[in-house]
Amino acid sequence: MSDTILRRVRPEQFRELILVVVTLGLLAFFATQIPGYFDPRSVNRLTVGLAIPLVVAVGQVLVVLTRNIDLSVSSIVGMVAYVVGTLLTRSEALSAPLAVLLSILLGAALGAVNGLIVAYGRVPAVIATLGTLALYRVVLVEFSGARTVTTADLPDWLNDVPSATLLAVGGYDLRLVVGVALLTVILGQFALRSLPFGRRLYAIGSNPAAARTAGLPVERDVFTAFALSGALSGLAGFLFLVRFGNITVTAAQGLELQVVAAVVVGGVNIFGGSGSMIGALMGVLLIEILQQSLLRWAGISEFARDAILGLLILLAVTADAVILGRLREAWVRVRRRDQERAQAATAGVGGATHGA
Repeated sequence: MSDTILRRVRPEQFRELILVVVTLGLLAFFATQIPGYFDPRSVNRLTVGLAIPLVVAVGQVLVVLTRNIDLSVSSIVGMVAYVVGTLLTRSEALSAPLAVLLSILLGAALGAVNGLIVAYGRVPAVIATLGTLALYRVVLVEFSGARTVTTADLPDWLNDVPSATLLAVGGYDLRLVVGVALLTVILGQFALRSLPFGRRLYAIGSNPAAARTAGLPVERDVFTAFALSGALSGLAGFLFLVRFGNITVTAAQGLELQVVAAVVVGGVNIFGGSGSMIGALMGVLLIEILQQSLLRWAGISEFARDAILGLLILLAVTADAVILGRLREAWVRVRRRDQERAQAATAGVGGATHGA
């Protein structure tokens, strides 16, 4: 690869470019295999299917950037959907803004538990969140008493939300839930690129020991990342309630695998320090296309779907370790050479001026 390309494109951007090419290729392939693949109903189903995993993925990116992982997100989504749904069936006074706020706060509280255990308890994140994944689900089972939240018991305004549209062009709709998810991505990307908190997450993931030596609040930022991941999972729990209405104790089960796969496939380094919300968006889109299209084309089972997600995770991690690792090394070499040349040129100019 030429030095010119390496100067203009960061290694992480190659993954995003590859994802765009692969996604377009998949769309073109399935369009030839599935009749009416791009009709409004199919496209609307695809975009609505993105909303929940995309909101959760934004929070997961914050955690993974710090060299951690949050496996409890599916249980948080399920618990928030069930608890808020139950409250809505029992109280007509609970308005839409209050229900959303309650969902976010409940999710943030559950995420904060993860943050305390990982950041201050120094328990490995995979162990801590695997434990809370099971613990939150057990609490939900006990809380529910085997009862189901049904659409018929929910207030009318909630049942109207899934069809709420922000923009409609020729039968293609931008639904409200999709708009919320896209706004979350935009705000997340802004936070990573423009706020000190986002830049600290990159520094912590790149080298936690150096970040501590530099005086960065590592424990506080890791705790905040988990709390935000929980808050966004709580928001996704509300969206889950809005979309499906009928909520059982198994709500959102398995979502954590889909989200982790999307984040890793989207170019967020599982070892921390690099990645973007745009990459996570592309990862979610790619996986949603695969899941919906393979189901319509080949009628794959749920077990086969999970196997595909696992395979995508393995391929993405391998690509990070081998291909992108070499690209990063080449990129660093090119940047170092450019800096050395610039320093040499500056020294030469300074010497000539002094001699004159």
